[in-house]
Amino acid sequence: MVSVPSPTPGAPSPTPGAHSATAVEQPPLPVKLVIAGGFGVGKTTAVGSISEIRPLTTEAVITEVAAGVDDLTHTPGKTTTTVAMDFGVITIDPTLKLYLFGTPGQERFGFMWDDVVEGALGGLVIVDTRRLDDCYAAVDYFEHKDIPFAVAVNAFDGEVQHDLDEVRWALDISDPVPLIVFDARETGSVRDALLVVLDVALSRAESAQPGFVAGGGVQRP
Repeated sequence: MVSVPSPTPGAPSPTPGAHSATAVEQPPLPVKLVIAGGFGVGKTTAVGSISEIRPLTTEAVITEVAAGVDDLTHTPGKTTTTVAMDFGVITIDPTLKLYLFGTPGQERFGFMWDDVVEGALGGLVIVDTRRLDDCYAAVDYFEHKDIPFAVAVNAFDGEVQHDLDEVRWALDISDPVPLIVFDARETGSVRDALLVVLDVALSRAESAQPGFVAGGGVQRP
């Protein structure tokens, strides 16, 4: 028989449920965002710059046949291209983790966009001002799908070819859609761009469902 020691005189009695007083740490809330844009605008670079895991890419070598279809004039050093999607993860803070899905840029892979975008809270459309014609499709897609998004001009070689007012006019981007400049190679710059998308998406969610944030949804970082 195991004897149970008597309580020490004067010692405080254990409080029932005291072990539950410590709050249980909750895992960060998963949020899906899409990074989209035309061929060679920097989608894969952006995902790779910020992902805290080794990004999943579906890169294929650009063949002579593909080179005849895809315009490599402004990206002569590009030897591979995304044929399905890119995937990366970044924890913004202890309460929020972003799952990033990059779309393929070529028009012939457009049939995959619906699958990649499904369930996304918002999107970041990357633009190369040297090739604005390649960016219409992505902007139109998010507008027609009514998915919150922001447009980010990638500063290739540290500069852009047109000012933001000209870009907004050329792509017919509505005023409520944020238009920013960023560098897909810089972690902090990509993070700031994603936070802009998150802010737009949360504003939309709050408008559609008052109390969304306060009710335990995504918290503004």
